[in-house]
Amino acid sequence: MHIHWFRQDLRLADNPALFHGHQDKILPVFILDDINSEQFKNGAASRWWLHHSLKSLNESLHGKLRFFKGDARKILLELLWQTGAKSIAWNRCYEPWRINRDKEIKAELRQQGAEVSTHNGSLLFEPWEVRKNDDSPYKVFTPFYRRGCLELPPPRELLPKIDIKLATVEVESESLDDLELLPKIRWDKQLQPHWNIGEAGALQQLQEFLDNGLSNYKEGRDFPANPNVSRLSPYLHFGEISPNQVWNAVRKRGDDKNVDHFCSELGWREFSYNLLYHFPELPYKNLQPKFNAFPWQNDNVVITAWKRGQTGYPIVDAGMRQLWQTGYMHNRVRMIVGSFLVKNLLIDWREGERWFWDCLVDADLANNSASWQWVAGCGADAAPYFRVFNPILQGQKFDKNGEYTRHFVPELANLPDKYLFCPWEAPTEVLSKAGIRLGEDYPQPIVDIKESRERALAAFSCL
Repeated sequence: MHIHWFRQDLRLADNPALFHGHQDKILPVFILDDINSEQFKNGAASRWWLHHSLKSLNESLHGKLRFFKGDARKILLELLWQTGAKSIAWNRCYEPWRINRDKEIKAELRQQGAEVSTHNGSLLFEPWEVRKNDDSPYKVFTPFYRRGCLELPPPRELLPKIDIKLATVEVESESLDDLELLPKIRWDKQLQPHWNIGEAGALQQLQEFLDNGLSNYKEGRDFPANPNVSRLSPYLHFGEISPNQVWNAVRKRGDDKNVDHFCSELGWREFSYNLLYHFPELPYKNLQPKFNAFPWQNDNVVITAWKRGQTGYPIVDAGMRQLWQTGYMHNRVRMIVGSFLVKNLLIDWREGERWFWDCLVDADLANNSASWQWVAGCGADAAPYFRVFNPILQGQKFDKNGEYTRHFVPELANLPDKYLFCPWEAPTEVLSKAGIRLGEDYPQPIVDIKESRERALAAFSCL
């Protein structure tokens, strides 16, 4: 008998570790290890997604998935003893805490005589494979992707479909509900209509993107009301679909600017994992040490207004409300709200990183950390300090007709386009006709955009 340890590979197709053991009878297990993860355990929205993903996977496994919670090392050793299994396989994860834990687990299992096999089921390229000629890691994306990734052998072909023979051995385990992944106050119900969670949902989402989003991806991806983003990030994070499945499916559609640009976005995902692997302090430590002395502000009033989508800047508020209502935010808007927090409000990027970690269904330690450091200017290949997104101009440019903003900030629905992104400039009669009382129905701006930009430039220029 063989144990397959499901982790961030919650699928049956194109699963290298699962494929490795498919000749034997397989005992599939999942372990919620909040002990070793400590501060990096899944946030609330991710736990909600994980519950439903595991439910879907268990149905695909005819109810034979075994659930556990606690220290993965102790649980796996106990399973070996209980079942008499001779081998175990899993797909590698790349968070620093998992790498350290898994090394210890692998060594101890082998000491017990078990055959241990680990595989790459999450990335197109292993982080240690993509290095510069001097063997140092890349810190700039373009050479990482063009000279690093694309000059390696292409990503592996998809694995053939397998017939899984499930073991019938009885072991003491938990139920899915025992993992307590769902919140006690059921705020999560508002997320449900926006997602079809699980392997089948991932494949459906990929097909939807191929049919309706890819053809205008390069230009359309910047407009949050357009259907040109894939929305595959949570499925990729939890491994309901592999990056190889996505890469191969997109490449089959041709070799034009849209395909190339989308594949480069998969490259950004690889870049983030590469950074986390080589710089394991990325989630909490400035990659550029000069930022360590930066005079961040600590204003709970403005932080709370930002979290609640009550900043008085409609495109920012739309993004923050989309996050709360759906567990997701459009990538262009993520940059806008991130820039606003870090530069206009001078709030430490780690505040934003923690909020996103708790609220995003696609919360991913590598992507979340690298992206926030990029926005703040303290990361690898980061946006320069003088690049401050103007939320008024960003709204006017990328949500010209206001479809996205009006959807998530409905109190401004009747405001003319001219004033949608700067309602404080609207004449009293225009506001009255739109049914808006600034400061009551919708907040006044919490900072002056020009003054806050100048304050940010002055602070950043001292680095």
